[in-house]
Amino acid sequence: MEQEIWKDENRELWKKCAAFHGHECGGLTIGYKAALYAIRLLDLAFSEDEQVVCIAENDACGIDAIQVILGCSAGKGNLFFHLRGKQAFSFYSRRTGKSVRLVLKPVRQAMSREESFAYYQGRSPEELFEVKETKIPLPEKAPMFESYVCDCCGELTGAKWIRLAGGKKLCLDCYHEYDRFHI
Repeated sequence: MEQEIWKDENRELWKKCAAFHGHECGGLTIGYKAALYAIRLLDLAFSEDEQVVCIAENDACGIDAIQVILGCSAGKGNLFFHLRGKQAFSFYSRRTGKSVRLVLKPVRQAMSREESFAYYQGRSPEELFEVKETKIPLPEKAPMFESYVCDCCGELTGAKWIRLAGGKKLCLDCYHEYDRFHI
């Protein structure tokens, strides 16, 4: 078994992930190991913009480690959630066009928090993840949208989320979709 987390070059990176997340746990370790494995498999580096993309199939603790290590974030437009309740992460390199989907292998059930933490920390990424081909195409880079003021609430809204009704521009909160069955 590999104690990758505690190698000297990764000790500070782990501390940074735990500080961002707020505590150490097995879930954070899953994202930490997935990110390090993706770096190794795809020759990735921290994404200053949208060079690295992650599509996560969960919104659990491990996402925080992926944000810290790879620079993927929703605001930057390179972290997406395809919620399926799976500990699975698809990583993409825009630089090389390569991608990989890492899926956590099943483990015995009913581990305590402490047992889970020890289990995930004590395993190498190869022991933890099944490497598969990505199923979802690489999303386009984040587009820029014009914004309009909603004629009802007065709030600035991206053009993609504006609807026209009765000659007015309405945001999705103020717009009521026409439905002949529920008038």
